[in-house]
Parts: sequence; C-alpha cells; structure tokens
Amino acid sequence: MKVMPIRYVANVAVATRFYAALGLVQGDSSRSGNWTELNGSGGTLALHTARTAEQDTPGRVELSFETQEPLETLAERLTAAGFEPEAIVDENFGRSLRVIDPDGVLVQVNEHDRELYT
Repeated sequence: MKVMPIRYVANVAVATRFYAALGLVQGDSSRSGNWTELNGSGGTLALHTARTAEQDTPGRVELSFETQEPLETLAERLTAAGFEPEAIVDENFGRSLRVIDPDGVLVQVNEHDRELYT
C-alpha cells in the first residue's frame, strides 16, 4: 500500500509548478486537469481542484492510500477488526473505499485504473 495524501488546491497548474520547484516530479494527470500526481522518493502527493463544497476547500488535505489489493479483501479485514467501511464506490479513476479511523477521521483507499484517467 502506498500513502497518497490529497491536497485540495485553487489551481492545479500553479500548485504543480510550486511542488515541482520543491523537487517533486510530475506523474499521471487527469484529462480534465483537475487531478495530478507528483512523485517523490518517499511517496506521492496528489493535487485536486478544490470545489465549492466545504469539504473540498483549498488547503484541505485528505489522507488517502493506493492499494493493489482487491478492496473487497480490505473491507473484510477492516470489518473483522471492528471498523465498518462504507460501500465500495466506482470512481472515474477506478474504485474507492472510505472508512472512519478511531479518531473520527475519514480515510480513503483507492484501487486505481490508470487507463481511466491518463
């Protein structure tokens, strides 16, 4: 599993230039330009265009993971451990599963299909 924090930004292109100047390397991006990945030696930072919804305001960071494991297997393991995940959702990038951690923080785990958005 790979850690992939999602940083909501006002302008993906400008934020990409900033994080590239810090040393991250441009990775996959969505066709729409609302999503891009910047890779570093220790992981990936995802940039997502902030929307008007309160949860996606510029500056917010969401804890996200990318997995190669089937989400059904992960959901079974979480449930067995006493953490009930939400239903697996089809997304425009693959599929995702969301679960609340013990402190009430939403955590998202993604199963990416890069052919869908690159």
